[in-house]
Amino acid sequence: MKQRVIVTAGAAGIGLAIVERFLAAGADVAICDADPGRVAAVLETHPGLIATTLDVSDSEAVNRFVAQVHDRWGGVNTLVNNAGIAGQIGPVTDIGDTGWRTCFEVNVHGAFFLMRAVTPLMKAQGGGAIINISTGSVTTLPLDRSPYIASKWALEGLTKAAARELGPDNIRVNAIRPGFVDSERMRGILAGIARQRATDAASVEAEFLQYISMRSKVQPHEIGDMAVFLASDAARHVTGQLIAVDGNVEWE
Repeated sequence: MKQRVIVTAGAAGIGLAIVERFLAAGADVAICDADPGRVAAVLETHPGLIATTLDVSDSEAVNRFVAQVHDRWGGVNTLVNNAGIAGQIGPVTDIGDTGWRTCFEVNVHGAFFLMRAVTPLMKAQGGGAIINISTGSVTTLPLDRSPYIASKWALEGLTKAAARELGPDNIRVNAIRPGFVDSERMRGILAGIARQRATDAASVEAEFLQYISMRSKVQPHEIGDMAVFLASDAARHVTGQLIAVDGNVEWE
């Protein structure tokens, strides 16, 4: 049966790389993204997609989106929960109510809403795969990132709990922990650190790489390759796992 895949925040960055790897594997792909401009742009380059503008923290909008996909395809084999935000950065005492809540609304609530919506469809068809995109920061614990790290820990807890609950229904649930990804977002982070230190981004990157065993960055398509594997029959007994694609990050 042809793979039918939903990817959230699939119009740019890691999300788009995941989309392109599934397309290359012959899957039908539906995406949602909060940025309407990016949705329009990805439809121009990938006209076969189902694509819509969506805030994943809006549960009713999520339900409508999943219903639209179901009406088009008759089912969903794979969900990739890629939507996430960095949240407010700063010490705990400076994190505001909105900065804290918004991070959880997108990173945790949004993932849950998608999982809740697709689970009945997967049960009805005899199984499926759910892949949550976490972060290597849950192990390196960078300073001043408490909303982001706490939300991703929650997402990993949801991954483990759902894997146990849904295993009897042949629904597998795993999480990927990307490391130092060569992406627009990461380049922006490096530039920001460089400005703070009055140095250049290349020097900051070199410092980061010395704490990675393989001394190299991860390409976005490698996250996509792992997602395609986890959705495949080759991973039919892989569930409840937190899988790092990071070259072994030793320290932050």
